[in-house]
Amino acid sequence: MSQALPHADGGFVANWAANIRESGRSPGKCFAGFILAWAAFFLILWVIPTPAGLTLAGKATLAVMVWACTMWITEAIPVGISGMLIPMLLAMTGAVNPFPKAASGFGTPVVFLCLAAFIFAAVMQAAGLDRRIALGLLHKLKVKTVNGVIWAMFAANLVLSLIIPAANARAATLLPVVNGITEMFGDTPEERAGKKAIVIQTLVYGSMISGMCIMTAHLPNLVLVGLFETELALSLSYFDWFKLQWPYLGMFIITQWWVQYYFKTRSVGISGGYAAVQKQHAEQPKMSQTEWLILAVFGFIAFLWVTENGIASWKGHGVKSHNAALIGLALLFIPGLFGFKWKELQDRTIWGTFLLLAGALSMSAAMGSTGLAQWLADIVHPLAEGHAWWMILLILMLGTHVIRLGMLSNVAAITMLAPILLALAPKLGLHPVAFTMLVADTDTFAYILPTQITAAVIAYSSGTFTTADYAKVGWVSVLIGIAYGICIMAPWYAFMGLPVWDPTAPWPFK
Repeated sequence: MSQALPHADGGFVANWAANIRESGRSPGKCFAGFILAWAAFFLILWVIPTPAGLTLAGKATLAVMVWACTMWITEAIPVGISGMLIPMLLAMTGAVNPFPKAASGFGTPVVFLCLAAFIFAAVMQAAGLDRRIALGLLHKLKVKTVNGVIWAMFAANLVLSLIIPAANARAATLLPVVNGITEMFGDTPEERAGKKAIVIQTLVYGSMISGMCIMTAHLPNLVLVGLFETELALSLSYFDWFKLQWPYLGMFIITQWWVQYYFKTRSVGISGGYAAVQKQHAEQPKMSQTEWLILAVFGFIAFLWVTENGIASWKGHGVKSHNAALIGLALLFIPGLFGFKWKELQDRTIWGTFLLLAGALSMSAAMGSTGLAQWLADIVHPLAEGHAWWMILLILMLGTHVIRLGMLSNVAAITMLAPILLALAPKLGLHPVAFTMLVADTDTFAYILPTQITAAVIAYSSGTFTTADYAKVGWVSVLIGIAYGICIMAPWYAFMGLPVWDPTAPWPFK
């Protein structure tokens, strides 16, 4: 007798809803988002007259952008599928033709760098090196307080950001380690507050802030680098990016002070949590030859990334970051180097995010080439015109956080915002790269609702804090991020040769 399919007797709509629930989503939200996305798409494309100043191609790109953003906000379809559909929609609507041009994002160097980093991370995860590194740092630092755990886990985040190319993946890697620590806590008010501080500051703030500094550690970084290459013909190497962004590490000191102050965790000890770390560390097997070889290959890739443009009087080897990453993959897959089956790596590679990035880059390019970005910039321009550079940044940063209340994906948000910012900069008399990066960077610090960042959703799954806890500590953290961008990062960019207030400043990198 054949086995009955699940929900076979519930009718088509009931089966459909049950399937959506089993995928972890809300049927109502998915239904509404799916219908709304396509309705908006066809309404803009066929019903609404072409707005003044916008070309037909720009209008078609607007329809695709609204469709994509609606799908991303409501999670009506997987993000990887939406990324694949973007080039098709751009080509079929006449926004961008031929199809290879509509799918230009899939062939950019940044995409190959991203994919190589994803596969390398899968190798590290299959070998257990990611967890080994996190536990090793906690063990060596011998942390025994809430604050000590947070600082040790930030160090783990920073090291893992060199290896794992997405904040949500790092948060997922560290989640079992963090859970192992928090489970050893008691249930006093002080200990509950300590757990909240550890989870929020480690899995959310630590993952996001560390990702700002490493080009491959945060996917919006790659969106920006790709946009600068295609629209301005300006390139940023792996090391150039780090030189520009490393001061963001200082922001963690401020958020740590605020989280510690809010949850009152300065004097909270966690002897039980320390024991949990030691237990988990002791259960780790000894480093294998395979793990050492993988670390050696990664060390070689890191060397190529750092020395691309030279050090001191040496001019460097000139091997671009994406090629260096692919060279590393070629070395990793020498037959017999390790015993993993391809399926083990394939299952650990975040293909959906990769496809989202490629589709997002295609849409960003279309927004620029069809004039949509310029048209949208003209709409935003009056809001910021006539103000000092810092006030312009403040207005747009606050506006970005309002928009981000309804969006889960950083990549989706930056895909929509970055081309507009790049087109808006010359209208406001600001440096296009510095202005775009400063406003786009603040998007990473969307800390008001857990649903704004995937890493926060992962952290929320720990059950240690409520949405109210997160929002109360988060709104101040958002203000810290805005103030840090204006008061610290803008002057630093100027010191590095990218003053946001000077649009004529020459490109300071090779």
